[in-house]
Amino acid sequence: MPHAIVEWTDNLEKDGFQVRGLLQLINAEMRAAGDAFPTGGIRVRAIKLTDYVVADGEDDYAFVNITFKIGKGRSEDFKKEFFTALFERVKAYFAEIYARRYLALSLYFEELESPNWKQNNIHAKFKKAN
Repeated sequence: MPHAIVEWTDNLEKDGFQVRGLLQLINAEMRAAGDAFPTGGIRVRAIKLTDYVVADGEDDYAFVNITFKIGKGRSEDFKKEFFTALFERVKAYFAEIYARRYLALSLYFEELESPNWKQNNIHAKFKKAN
């Protein structure tokens, strides 16, 4: 944990959308937040959607939804500041495409309740590096 899942409509490909760049942006922002998101636990992934209906289904609408799953423990101030700033970066990333086509952008986060189960030996690499 934390995980970020980007869902995006495949019709954005013709507009030059580069999903890898968006994933790297999100990952970099999470790592820049210091101890708030331990590097070894960060997962950023994308799901390209090929089946969807948006709004009235009558136009070539597109959307990108980013959902974060995080554990409890971060302050309300941190969450508000981090996710607001990240959403501004996401909007800037899409500014050119947004100006040319119908596009809906959204970002949500969920705080997961305990218990949850996980095993991860990636953390050890980053603990040794510090």
